[in-house]
Amino acid sequence: STLSKKEKRSYLAVDKEDEIIGYVVPVFRKEFQKKMNPDSLTHPPEFILKPRGQTVWEGKSVTLHCTVAGWPKPHVAWYKNNVLIDAKSHPEKYFTESQYNMHSLEIKNCNFSDTAEYRISALNVKGESSAFAPVIIKSEEAVDGFSPEYGVTFNTTIIDKFDVSFGREGETMSLGCTVIVYPTVKRYQPEIVWYRNGVALSPSKWVHMHWSGEQATLTLVHLNKEDEGLYTLRVNTKSGFDTHSAYVFVRDADVEEEGVPVAPLDVRCHDANKDYVVVTWKQPAVEGSSSIIGYLIDRLEVGTHHWTQCNDTPVKYARFPVTGLIEGRSYTFRVRALNNSGVSRPSRASDPVVAMDPSDRARLRAGPSAPWTGMIKFTEEDPTVGVVPGPSTDLAVTEATKSYVVLSWKPPIQRGHEGVMYYVEKCLVGTDTWQRVNTGMPVKSPRFALFDLAEGKSYSFRVRSCNSAGVGEPSEETGATTVGDRLDLPSVPGPVIPIRNTDTSVVVCWGASKEVKNLVGYYIEVSVSGNGVWVPCNNKPVKGTRFVCHGLNTTDKCVFRVKAVNAAGYSGSSAESEACIVQASIGEYCCLQQKDSSPKNENSINIYSLSTCSKPVLTYLSAAVPSPPTGVTLQERVRDYMVLGWQAPAKTGGADIKGYYLDYRTVKDGVTSKWHEINLQAVTGTSYKVGHNITIFYKNPGPPHGLRVQEVRKDSMVLLWEPPTFNGRSAVTGYYVDYKEENGRWRCVQERSTKNTYMKVTGLQEGVSYRLRIHAKNLAGVGGPSKATDAILAETRPGTNEIVVDVDDDGVISLIFECSDIKENSQFVWSKNYEAFTDTSRLTIQTAGGRSRAIFNDPSLEDLGTYSCFVTNTDGVSASYTLTEEGLKRLLDISHDHQFPIIPFKSEMAIELQEKGRVRFWAEVAKFTSNCQVEYVFNDNIIHEGKKYTMNFNKTTGIIEMFMDLLEVTDEGTFTFNLVDGKATGRTSLVLIGEEFAELQKKSEFERAEWVRRQGPHFVDYLSFEVTPECDVHLKCRVGNIKPGTEIAWFKDGIEIEEDDEDCLCLTVPTIPQQISKKDAGVYEVKLKDERGKDKTLLNLTDAGRSHVVKANSSTELKVMSTEHGIILYSFVVHYIEDLRVGWLHKESKISHSDRVQCGVTGEQLWLKMNEPTEKDKGKYAIDIFDGKGSFKRVLDLSGQGKHRARVVGGLPDVVAIQEGKSLNLTGNVWGDPVPEVGWVKNDKPLLSDDHHTLKFEHGKFASITIAAVTTVDSGKYALLVKNKYGTEAAEFTVSVYIPEDEAEKKE
Repeated sequence: STLSKKEKRSYLAVDKEDEIIGYVVPVFRKEFQKKMNPDSLTHPPEFILKPRGQTVWEGKSVTLHCTVAGWPKPHVAWYKNNVLIDAKSHPEKYFTESQYNMHSLEIKNCNFSDTAEYRISALNVKGESSAFAPVIIKSEEAVDGFSPEYGVTFNTTIIDKFDVSFGREGETMSLGCTVIVYPTVKRYQPEIVWYRNGVALSPSKWVHMHWSGEQATLTLVHLNKEDEGLYTLRVNTKSGFDTHSAYVFVRDADVEEEGVPVAPLDVRCHDANKDYVVVTWKQPAVEGSSSIIGYLIDRLEVGTHHWTQCNDTPVKYARFPVTGLIEGRSYTFRVRALNNSGVSRPSRASDPVVAMDPSDRARLRAGPSAPWTGMIKFTEEDPTVGVVPGPSTDLAVTEATKSYVVLSWKPPIQRGHEGVMYYVEKCLVGTDTWQRVNTGMPVKSPRFALFDLAEGKSYSFRVRSCNSAGVGEPSEETGATTVGDRLDLPSVPGPVIPIRNTDTSVVVCWGASKEVKNLVGYYIEVSVSGNGVWVPCNNKPVKGTRFVCHGLNTTDKCVFRVKAVNAAGYSGSSAESEACIVQASIGEYCCLQQKDSSPKNENSINIYSLSTCSKPVLTYLSAAVPSPPTGVTLQERVRDYMVLGWQAPAKTGGADIKGYYLDYRTVKDGVTSKWHEINLQAVTGTSYKVGHNITIFYKNPGPPHGLRVQEVRKDSMVLLWEPPTFNGRSAVTGYYVDYKEENGRWRCVQERSTKNTYMKVTGLQEGVSYRLRIHAKNLAGVGGPSKATDAILAETRPGTNEIVVDVDDDGVISLIFECSDIKENSQFVWSKNYEAFTDTSRLTIQTAGGRSRAIFNDPSLEDLGTYSCFVTNTDGVSASYTLTEEGLKRLLDISHDHQFPIIPFKSEMAIELQEKGRVRFWAEVAKFTSNCQVEYVFNDNIIHEGKKYTMNFNKTTGIIEMFMDLLEVTDEGTFTFNLVDGKATGRTSLVLIGEEFAELQKKSEFERAEWVRRQGPHFVDYLSFEVTPECDVHLKCRVGNIKPGTEIAWFKDGIEIEEDDEDCLCLTVPTIPQQISKKDAGVYEVKLKDERGKDKTLLNLTDAGRSHVVKANSSTELKVMSTEHGIILYSFVVHYIEDLRVGWLHKESKISHSDRVQCGVTGEQLWLKMNEPTEKDKGKYAIDIFDGKGSFKRVLDLSGQGKHRARVVGGLPDVVAIQEGKSLNLTGNVWGDPVPEVGWVKNDKPLLSDDHHTLKFEHGKFASITIAAVTTVDSGKYALLVKNKYGTEAAEFTVSVYIPEDEAEKKE
């Protein structure tokens, strides 16, 4: 029975450090012995409805809502900019609420400081999930800046501003400004925020901030290149904000050894796990006297002072996986660069990172709001049974370089309750041998980096999961991965254009790298023209294509170049820019628009004259800018070019005119576009011929020409053409093909334009003549049509041949075209994609008579395309063949089969264990000739038929066999059948090593021993027992090959007992409740013996062998019993023991124990008690009983039974006071289906109908009691009892009989 609270003992709860954290009372000591697997119920948090970002006015309130699912129920916490919100400490500001998985955060009386990113984190033992929502607070007084809170408008002025600054690594730098806020309001201070490259800074070891009330100061301690960037001071007030920005440059410290590179920068850690982390960095601006060979990575365990080098071989890639970390410890990392001259100084150390599981890190980020997840130890409970983990999933190669290969995967779904570790295995492509990489120690993280792989080789990888229960099955293997550097270096940046800025700075612009993956940024270098010494302008990569180079010397003539950088390395340097003199730019463009009056000219022209301008090659110091040029005229205009002329400016500004720049813009229907520059180089004269840019002055392209048709068939033909002579405003981007029947209208062939100068027109009708024409298009639109072709009849002429693909016996792939109508001077002209061959190394053309053959020299993906052959001096004899990737693959397979024919096997080599332990190796050949020969090989040695081996090749059936009478230890290895049939070969092998061989050898020896045993009397079925439903234990065995003279003897504990039956021997051992008695316990044995041999069998029914005598199917059917509080489901077993494990289920789900629902055992009764059942409790209930060998389930359907339970629905009072001598009549309303039985009790004793008590039950609904002439004896506690098969209920009331005189005395 269920233990009382006093009987329940307390147990200490300890965490992983064995610290006592509380007490635990196990309420399932006797009730539940069946262990529930929470993995089948639990799942991580999931946001069903995420919070939405909102924008509200200042002073208003805002509420964020979300819905979270998960089991166990997730614990949620709200964050503002990743800082935990403590609503209990600030009830005037925040209010949080959680009901039925719905969570909300209310922010009251919002102000500007509440503008932030809010996050809600949901956490349970299965993981963590987060959702984000931005909240923006808008100020209603933002228009005029007036602050109603203080009644003033704040004006901010920043003076004594910091300027562009230069520092050196290791130095300390301070930036400061004086901030004046007017008017001054007591107890009000503005908000001071510092930014670097647009990212807000926080105080740290390297960054110190100070605000004195007037002076804002930012101090950078021990400068490093990571500190370089654009620094911004922002002053926020109630009326708005003000900012000031300036760039800070950090130059490299002096190198210790000449020629070595400078230190790398920006070392970061990513993807940290239990024993693995990825370290990344950025390459330095200066490589030294030679290119950087690679990088060395060092690690330091926090709390120690010794740096350990992580890699023996320098890595070229700016990304490296560090393995071998110890879980729970913190590490920092640094990087050094290496070239031919030596090793650089180390970079600044990275931020510390903890080697731990990401889910644990998420719980730590949750701070104090996270639930305790320590381990509770029950000293008397059975340990959890280990579960061998399943295979890992989603195994993939995430990185592959010459130095290492990185694998990642997802943990197995089936892994029990304990942690999982992993073994990684590799296999060289082309072999079937898997080698374990980390034999000594399994890894804890689902990431692994493999080093020391052979460069140029291809490998496949797989992963096995393991725990204390064993090693699981391998995951699916990856595809083949070739070891080698696949460094996708950035392409060279585009042209560099310097523009004068100040006396000490130049603005540099450049074209972005066109081919780059994961761009880190650009480095800009400057050199004084002529000295050849290049100096970096920036020591931290910039991502834009514009940069202001400061710190230059005034009047120096400088040239610039740019190089891009990504994780793979540096690009080549761009071409040097034009020289630019470092001087302040005081000139500007002066322009005059001159528009030609010709209606065909739809362009405007601007002419700029320069005496001082920002173009670097023409910079001269002048007192004033020149006046605009005048008299712009169009001197000449033809199809290919135009000539513009103009007059020099009347005023030169005090210096010689150095040149002119021309702009143009289009004018269409009175609408003008933006101005575009025509010439990049200054024009020194007063006229300019626009030739190569003339395409911009024509809107649409001209018509294509040179149309010709070939490959005419009954439903298609191929049209070829030449591009238009002039393209129009921009390059031709495509073509449209029109066609029409002889007297029909023009229709377009395709919906989208084609970039090719050919097209196959399909869907034609046989016997109909067609005309074709072409339109070209560019960015401006579609040009006019070309001249149409002559009428062409759609027909397939007799004798027309197509190109045929051929693969000869030597595997040579070729295209063959034959022409029967060839003339004396005719030639076969082959083309690819209807263009003449440019790479003759790909094809070899062989022509003889009317047959031409195009042979592929080395078929590959480069050969994909459409191949056509046209025969000259014929009436359009031509054909084509399109070679696709799928077709090429099929041809290559056929070619390989022709070169290296393989004998197919219907069944590969297999092994079969026969009688007497004889081993048969066999395989079945699918196709062969009578000349086929077989070579038998063991461990690369040819074996022959003899005493040990028997061999046979049945050429009628194609079955190859080899027999061995006995497997010995020396037979462990690989068995192979090698077949040779002319040019064809075949091979099939079977590997018998390790556990597989040992198991087969054991089975062989067993079968041989069994064969010997069966030659005499033997046991067909060994001695066993069975338990009857009455819980009797029967011992039985079955014998074979016996004769009358065979001796059969039964023994218990070595003492012979009487035998029962010769064929089926049984011994009935009656049981007592719970288990076999000690009298019946023992070791039972049966022996057989005659002159042919002997055999015996044992059965242990001692303490170790008598625990499964109670059968689960001895339980009775599940029944229901109603009580005044609810219902009870129950079943009886013949005998109950503690080893019998019982579980209750509702709708196939396990029932949880609660105050309302309880279960237990009373004697031999297994019961489930349910108080106050509701509609949700309807459905099928089941009891699952497990007896140690098997389980049995009893089911009962309670759908719809709750509403039929007998009950009293009204009519009776709680208390009745009646005067003595009066008659009492009470009626109760009764409900139930079937109609309940009705009874009355007084003071817990049944009442019967008599002269004094009249009891009635009418219409199955109304139960009444009448007491005639009540007396004080009738006072007492009464109850109306109703009962049916679904339940019982009692309606109680009290009757009080009083005497009138007594009542009068009480009133007095």
